[in-house]
Amino acid sequence: MSGGEVAGILVAVFWAILVSFIALVLVRLAQTLKAATKLVADVTEQAVPLLADASATVRSAHTQLARVDSIAADVQEVTANASALSSTVSSAFGGPLVKVAAFGYGVRRAIGRKGAPAEPERTVVTGRSVGKKLPSARRGGRRTRGKG
Repeated sequence: MSGGEVAGILVAVFWAILVSFIALVLVRLAQTLKAATKLVADVTEQAVPLLADASATVRSAHTQLARVDSIAADVQEVTANASALSSTVSSAFGGPLVKVAAFGYGVRRAIGRKGAPAEPERTVVTGRSVGKKLPSARRGGRRTRGKG
């Protein structure tokens, strides 16, 4: 065998190995594409009912939100009515009740002063009280207790 024949045989062997490798890669690629196609079909088959359920849930939530919105509007109206009623009651009874309380306070104070002697007026000069002095027992107060 000559060198050209050996080179031709080597090229043919390498060419056969290369073709076998490419064929193996193409077979594996075909299997991967087949599995991906099956996976996509399964996902589509399961996703359509899920999307239908999700759509129904969203519609139900929208209906419930509409109900909650109407309830909130009613509560707002009731709150406004209660506020108006409160201000009406306050204006109707508040003024007279304050006047009655002030009158009662004045009567109690007048009755309390009726039996007690009138106090002379005091004049305050730079932080001191001029006029009637407090009895020494009251002025000493608690500081003198227990020291005697």
